[in-house]
Amino acid sequence: MTTISTTEPAPVAKPLVGRPDVNRKRLARLGWVFSSPALIIVAAVTIFPIVYSVVMSFSNVYVSGSGISLNGFTTSNYHLVFTNSTWHYALGFTVVYTFITVIVELVLGTCIALVLERLTRGRGWMMALLLLPWSMITVINAELWLYIYNATYGASEYIIHAIGLPIPAGGFLGTNIPAIGSLMVADIWKTTPFVAIIVLAGLVMLPGDLYEAAEVDGSSGWSTFWRITLPLLRPTIALAMLFRVLQAFGLFDLPYVMTGGGPGTATTSLAILGYDALFKNLSFGPGTAVATTTALLVLIGCLLSLRVFRVQVGKEGM
Repeated sequence: MTTISTTEPAPVAKPLVGRPDVNRKRLARLGWVFSSPALIIVAAVTIFPIVYSVVMSFSNVYVSGSGISLNGFTTSNYHLVFTNSTWHYALGFTVVYTFITVIVELVLGTCIALVLERLTRGRGWMMALLLLPWSMITVINAELWLYIYNATYGASEYIIHAIGLPIPAGGFLGTNIPAIGSLMVADIWKTTPFVAIIVLAGLVMLPGDLYEAAEVDGSSGWSTFWRITLPLLRPTIALAMLFRVLQAFGLFDLPYVMTGGGPGTATTSLAILGYDALFKNLSFGPGTAVATTTALLVLIGCLLSLRVFRVQVGKEGM
């Protein structure tokens, strides 16, 4: 005789996610508790110095044997900075330097990435060799190029003389325009591999079916690059440009080691100017005003870059 079981199946446990009895607020508070030590450290080493520098830039700063004291609100520090011809030159030099070096690095880095993307053998070795300049500390890189540009035993003047080009009267670092060009060459040599690696990462992620369709349609390599590769690489190039603008606008290491901001003020960047004001002249008010205006200019430049390339941070496609 067949027995029909009336036992109901055991209820299946519902997942915790989405259950109404889960206290989301409690979990959120627990997350804040565990992350609070790291947040406090970040605030102590980054946010507080930034806020304190902004406050100092709007204050009358007095330096004495017992330390630094802030007395009253003032905008004289910014008036002094904005009316200073050295600040005007430093701003123009930094903008021109950033524009030229970033454009050259993007072009060269994209070309190198296109070559590496087509390599079937030895790509790993080539990438390792390519990253050697980027992995080098900037101060060591500056010392290396300072040795190359040396007028007595450097290789640059020997090479220029061998190919028959004129050598600057004051050497490569002793004349205004050659000194600026020498800094740009050193910077481009170091940071182009960084751009190439970022662009290469974007190239290997591009869908291959588009290129197959373009090949079937008879599209040339140049047309494929301009109509498919470059538009798809625009977010990647925007990311590389964003990083490089941030780094180039804070130019300090290369001119500090190679030229000291000279000859005269030819290679004085905003970072060098702020350093001289703060630590050489002990002008903390104007020095922090230079730092604050530089940070604002970098922020504006980044926002404009993102707007031009139509890249929205945090959205799909970045």
